[in-house]
Amino acid sequence: MAATVDGAWGIRNIPDQRGRTAVVTGANSGIGLVTARELARRGARLVLACRSEGRGTEAADRIRHEIPGARVEFRPLDLADLASVRAFAAGLPDERLDLLVNNAGVMALPYGRTADGFETQFGVNHLGHFALTGLLLPRLSAAPAARVVTVSSGFHALSDLDMGDLNSEHGYRRWIAYGRSKTANLLFVHELARRLREAGSGVVAAAAHPGYASTGLLTAGVRMEGRRTAERIAALGNRILAQPAEAGALPTLYAATADGVRPDSFTGPSFLMWRGAPAPSWRARWTLDDVAGERLWTASEQLTGVTYGTAR
Repeated sequence: MAATVDGAWGIRNIPDQRGRTAVVTGANSGIGLVTARELARRGARLVLACRSEGRGTEAADRIRHEIPGARVEFRPLDLADLASVRAFAAGLPDERLDLLVNNAGVMALPYGRTADGFETQFGVNHLGHFALTGLLLPRLSAAPAARVVTVSSGFHALSDLDMGDLNSEHGYRRWIAYGRSKTANLLFVHELARRLREAGSGVVAAAAHPGYASTGLLTAGVRMEGRRTAERIAALGNRILAQPAEAGALPTLYAATADGVRPDSFTGPSFLMWRGAPAPSWRARWTLDDVAGERLWTASEQLTGVTYGTAR
C-alpha cells in the first residue's frame, strides 16, 4: 500500500480523480458522504444516489459549499424498490461510469419487507446493489480501469448464508440476518470478480468495510422500535468506542482509488478490524466459496430479474 510519511495510507494519498465519474449509494451521511466528498475534492464528478430527496439534495449542497467548483448532483435511488433501481440506472445521462460504490445499507432492523417482498436487510444490502451493479455494468465496462466497490462488514462473520431461506421466512434474528446480508456482499464480489476475469474485463470488483465507525446505522433499528435506552447505549458507543466517519471511509476510498487494488480484495481498518489505516482484512472462509457464490448469483438473477452479460 502507498503510504504517508507516518506509514499509513490516508486521505492525502487519494490520487487525482479528474475526468472520472462516480456513483456512491447512501451518500447523504456517514461514510458515504465522506467518500463522495473526498472523491469530489480530488476532481471526480459525483452522483449521490440516495433514497431521501431532502437529505440527498442537502448533502450535494454541503459538498458544493465546502468544495467550490465541485461537480456533484443528487439522483433518487431506493434500493428497497427494484423499480427505483431500474429508473436510476436508466436515467443516468453518461454512457460511461468509472466508479460505483455500493455503500448504502441497513443494520439489524425489525423484520420487514421491501417493495418487492424481500426481507429488508437482504433486499437492500444485497439484492438492490446486485441489480444496480448489473444494470450499470455496461457503462463501467466502457471505462478504462473502472471499479465496483461494495461495502460489507466484519459482522459477516456472524453467519454464512442459508441458501434455502434467503429471505428469513423460517425465522428471523436481526443480527444474523444482517450478518447474512454482509456475507452476501462478499460472495457477490467474489463471484463478480471471477466472472469479470473470465470475460477478460478490466473492471475491478473489490470489497471494503469501515470497522466500528460512528454512523447512524447502529441506532436506526432500535429507534424504529422506540427502544430509547438501547438507542442511548448505541449512541454512547458511537461517541466513546467508534472511530469517526472520516476514518471509517478510508478503506472504501482505498479500494476505490489506490493503485494495485486486487479483484476480490477485502480492505478494512488495520487494528483488529475495528479502527486504523486501511489494510487487507480477514474474511470468513465461506465468503470465498465458489459454489456458494454461483448459487447466490443464480438466485439473485432470478429474484431481481437482472441478468449480467459476464462469463459463467
